[in-house]
Amino acid sequence: MKIVNDHLAVKARLTTPTENGFLLLAAETGRWAGPFPLPARSRGRVLAQARPLCARLARRDDVLEVTPFRATLRPPGEGGRLLRRAGVRPARYDIVVLVRTRTVADLETVRTDPVWLELTTLLTESTRHVHRTAAAAPARIADVDHEPDNWFLFNYFHCDDRQVVFDIWHYTAGWFQRKTALPDSVPMQPLPGEPDDYTLVNHASWPTLRTFLPGLLLRPSFRTFVLANFAANDIAAQPIVYRRVR
Repeated sequence: MKIVNDHLAVKARLTTPTENGFLLLAAETGRWAGPFPLPARSRGRVLAQARPLCARLARRDDVLEVTPFRATLRPPGEGGRLLRRAGVRPARYDIVVLVRTRTVADLETVRTDPVWLELTTLLTESTRHVHRTAAAAPARIADVDHEPDNWFLFNYFHCDDRQVVFDIWHYTAGWFQRKTALPDSVPMQPLPGEPDDYTLVNHASWPTLRTFLPGLLLRPSFRTFVLANFAANDIAAQPIVYRRVR
């Protein structure tokens, strides 16, 4: 691991890791115009059908949350050439469904639920591309607050070394804590045998856009520390900001 501008390197303050398991279902339906997702009727149709399925799945005793999201913005990232060399599809997911279970051991049972199977079939057959994986969280700042008015981040990291990408996340999350008042974050690592084009998917939230977006656009250290450390460690970082589907 290499640290660029190490005078800015302060690790994030963490709480006890969670025992929860996570199912991530991310779908690409419409197209993007630069950082913005273009309107798409297909996205609305898929979400309208997915919402009641999410509500039904959330009734299980071993499921804590089932949360659907729609994309609003792609902030600056890093690693397009790295993705092309690795043959990894860029993350352009405008719909995400995140399932949080009580424990990692509950994931397999939830994945056999007919409602989950119906949900995955809906997205697979109705969208251009779907990424799905089961994951555990090696650390957390705090559980992500899925308050409907919050703004949510999913950052899709690709790196050949799982430990390196986690260690760099620990430092860059520290930058976000100091510079954007990041209140929560849960990095999710795919379980053994799961698709791992994205070696780590970080999930986080902020109460308003103004608490974090100006820092990404106006603070020089975002590029000289955050993006520079991704580049120096061969990490492709693909952040997408979402709103919760009500």
